[in-house]
Amino acid sequence: MPKDTSLTEYVARFIVDTTSRRIPRDVMQLGKRSILDGIGLALAGNAAESGHLVRTYLKTLGCADDGGCTVIGTNLKMPPRFAAFANGIAIHADDYDDTQLAVAHDRVYGLLTHPTAPALPPALALGERDNRSGLDVLTAYQIAVEVETKISEAINPRHYDDGFHSTATMGTLASAAASSRLMGLDVEQTRRALAIAASQSAGLRENFGTMTKPFHPGRSAESGIVAAEFAKLGWTATPVVLEADRGFFKAAGGGYDPQAIDGRLGNPWTFAFPGVSIKPHPSGSLTHPGMGLMLDLIRAHDVRSEDVVKVRVGTNRHMPNALIHHRPQNELQAKFSMEFCMAILLLERKAGLAEFTDNIVKRDDVKAMIEKVDFSVHPLAEAAGYEKMTTIIDIELADGRTVTGSADFGKGSPTNPMTDQELAEKFRECAAWGGLAKPNAEKIVDLVLDLEKVKSIRELMRLLVIDGTGRAARTRIATKAKPPSKRSATRSRGATKPKAKANDRNARGGRKGRSNK
Repeated sequence: MPKDTSLTEYVARFIVDTTSRRIPRDVMQLGKRSILDGIGLALAGNAAESGHLVRTYLKTLGCADDGGCTVIGTNLKMPPRFAAFANGIAIHADDYDDTQLAVAHDRVYGLLTHPTAPALPPALALGERDNRSGLDVLTAYQIAVEVETKISEAINPRHYDDGFHSTATMGTLASAAASSRLMGLDVEQTRRALAIAASQSAGLRENFGTMTKPFHPGRSAESGIVAAEFAKLGWTATPVVLEADRGFFKAAGGGYDPQAIDGRLGNPWTFAFPGVSIKPHPSGSLTHPGMGLMLDLIRAHDVRSEDVVKVRVGTNRHMPNALIHHRPQNELQAKFSMEFCMAILLLERKAGLAEFTDNIVKRDDVKAMIEKVDFSVHPLAEAAGYEKMTTIIDIELADGRTVTGSADFGKGSPTNPMTDQELAEKFRECAAWGGLAKPNAEKIVDLVLDLEKVKSIRELMRLLVIDGTGRAARTRIATKAKPPSKRSATRSRGATKPKAKANDRNARGGRKGRSNK
């Protein structure tokens, strides 16, 4: 970054000047995967109770517009800010969305941002309104994610530790970046848009496990559009909002690490390094290494729920600070309960959307299994570094064995990514949960994975309109989940064991397990 350039100006110039040609092909491909994931999650999320409440609220505003922007998974059309608001909430509603990895040891993995939830909705809404190409939308999204993740990496960790929700706070700046780009703002206007957005930045972690957590990225997506619209009109704001003594970094975090952002936008792109994880389970990202490890241990050692005496789960001290619901009472709390996530895998050997419902959480066998799970800080996990999510599991069995393993990262991380086929299957699960017709789901997969070739983003958005809310479809699916019968439990014992994995796997994504007599 040139010495005579302020940090805010540097960020604004990156937003304005970056061309699609400057974004590497592999980064574009990774971005399209997260966009497909985000769209699927919006379909599922808008079929949730929170989606119903959002639509009820939006209809009271009296600004529904048949020619407006799509609230994904519905037939409701709204002005861009409100479509982005609804879709941002929906993407994060099931806590199934992608997660930024950390670079520095004190930037806690999983506690940075969920990059797509606040960045994609404004890009889709403004792209639809202005009939922009798929490449335009993809480029704006990539720029927004890059700004969001680098700012999150740079701010002092105190920001998150003291209670701010980074997806919300950084997400407002991400939305402002995407909106400024698609509105064609110049550098000075973009600096002001970032300043207006920063003054709207908010979101508190105390709301984890409630509908207000997904409200955060929805509000951020909306606020970024509002910021760019006001900047375009000529609204005034400070040109140095990020680095100023009374600016964003100082007020929200007590400072920042210049080396994490100065000259680092697109150098390398976050999608390239350290990467973005896509979740295989609809729960907090900090549960995922343990969930992947638990599944491996269950399959490798044929662990049956009725044989489990005790489960001990150890992590670093930051993870219990986010996974705060030890005896969850509903599906939202269960997403932030390590105890529930371990229990449901032991009982069902799977944990998808159908397992995270109020009815499942309240089952007697689930409650009983939760009582067998002890979740605490482990010294080895603490020493491993906070940029990892090191999880150590010991399963004590009735026959005297103790099955043990450890994992730093889960399935979906860059070193153990979902294949395109696995990602498409997750999208189909979410689309079905939201009530989307199968033919449309297949078309969407093809369009998104070739998004740079789509002439108008409206071609994609038309496929995301569903008559009705999808809520009825979600209710039907949820009621199908029942406690496993003895017969199904017996069948599960014959599950094929995975091939042995090397113990010297790269630390990012590596996993090992053993059985102690």
